[in-house]
Amino acid sequence: MSATDRPRPKFALLRSSRFVIGAAALTGVGIALAAAAAAPEDARVTALLKVRLPKTQLSHVDCSKVAGLCEVTAGSNLFYVDSGGRYLVIGRVYDMETRQDLTAARLLEINPDMLVGGAARANAAAAGGEEEGAATPPRGQRAALPPPTPRTLSLTGLPKDGAIVWGNPAGRTVTVFTDFRCGYCRALTSVLQSLNVRVVERPISVLGSRDLADRVYCARNRERALHAAYADEPIGAVAACDTSGLDANEKFARAHGLSGTPVIVRDDGAMLEGFRPKEFLDAWLRESRS
Repeated sequence: MSATDRPRPKFALLRSSRFVIGAAALTGVGIALAAAAAAPEDARVTALLKVRLPKTQLSHVDCSKVAGLCEVTAGSNLFYVDSGGRYLVIGRVYDMETRQDLTAARLLEINPDMLVGGAARANAAAAGGEEEGAATPPRGQRAALPPPTPRTLSLTGLPKDGAIVWGNPAGRTVTVFTDFRCGYCRALTSVLQSLNVRVVERPISVLGSRDLADRVYCARNRERALHAAYADEPIGAVAACDTSGLDANEKFARAHGLSGTPVIVRDDGAMLEGFRPKEFLDAWLRESRS
């Protein structure tokens, strides 16, 4: 029997097994330490955001997924901030190694109904259900289908202040809760302009837009400032004004669980959550509650 054919001593096997177990244990410790290191950063960034975005209800902050960025969820909305909690980023993050859209995957975790909504929009477009050139909201943001059961929302208790009224004064009134940094809200504005309705817009800060809402609300021409904000155009100089009405919008939204935007309320109280195309909204606004 050659030296290579001889069985390994038991103590050698035992030593080898101990090495494997020890390496596995060290790997587990490393993962645990990494998770523990990430947790304080999550808490630190959360504390910073609560100071800098006091009107935004944060659901979760995760700084462990993308180096240099912290993923922030606020209700059904998703955005990113740097590790210093100073810069807010609204957009999509792609992993070029795995070729995965991390933002889309996370949004589907938050809003599973987006899969159904996306399929419905694709079918409607294929069937010619949407006008060519109609406003199309950006991908990866909320666009739910009509809820399975009718929902209503009473606006009783909301003060007159806090609303930006625009559109056709003689048209049917529709109230919308929006965020100036919400792409679907921007698309909805274009649709409502084409429907020739009277819009009562009540800004709420879901994506950290309260500073922008204050400027729009305090502008000399609120309607012009509103459309400038959605178009990412300068609003211009504004004077200080009473923004307690915007505080009332925020309080109302929290009390009624409005964690995403847009929310559309008909003048009879019927409510929709999420963007809807022109044809759907036109028919819905013509309905009367039975």
